[in-house]
Amino acid sequence: MTRIVAGAAGGRTLQVPRRGTRPTSERVREALFSRLEHLGVVSGARVLDLYAGSGALGLEAASRGAVAVTLVESSRDAAEVCRRNVATLGLRDVTVAAERAEKFVQRRPVAPWDLVLVDPPYDVAEPDLGKVLADVAPAVADDGVLAVERSSRSPEPTWPAGWEGVERRVYGETVVWFGERTPAATDPSDTAGPDAAAGTRAAADGLAPRVDED
Repeated sequence: MTRIVAGAAGGRTLQVPRRGTRPTSERVREALFSRLEHLGVVSGARVLDLYAGSGALGLEAASRGAVAVTLVESSRDAAEVCRRNVATLGLRDVTVAAERAEKFVQRRPVAPWDLVLVDPPYDVAEPDLGKVLADVAPAVADDGVLAVERSSRSPEPTWPAGWEGVERRVYGETVVWFGERTPAATDPSDTAGPDAAAGTRAAADGLAPRVDED
């Protein structure tokens, strides 16, 4: 059984597609969103959930106060499950796009995304994932975050030009990578160092670029 962990819809049950998806466990979602809330990119945020599956990640963000969420899922059956979950939970400003993530990221949104959640099937090749990240990156706010969920056996994603991996968290067989713009990419004229731009969160927390957590 898959449930929303916290927020307005906390404890509510989600439907999951019968096949073809790999829902993120409640344990991983709880840990992931605890970190994202600490980074300040959930409440009041515009969130994009690529390879949405049941929509669990994007709906968790909506439950926790995101102001707009888009769930992107190529499987018709899974996209219909997303729609049913949105309707059942009664969360506002959540839309479902039934198309391939690779196609969706070719278009620019009406406003930048604050958080992009990327949870592709494990068999998506690293070059293909890297292209999706490169294509969506221009549509992300300057202080936005890319959160990429992969198998713990997978290498670090290939970040878009001007982005870097700032943290790595491991939860059993799952790893979540967090990417942000490099300070120079955020403001080329800024000479105040990493605390002044995209590296602010990691520096302020005293984090090394990658942190493993069991």
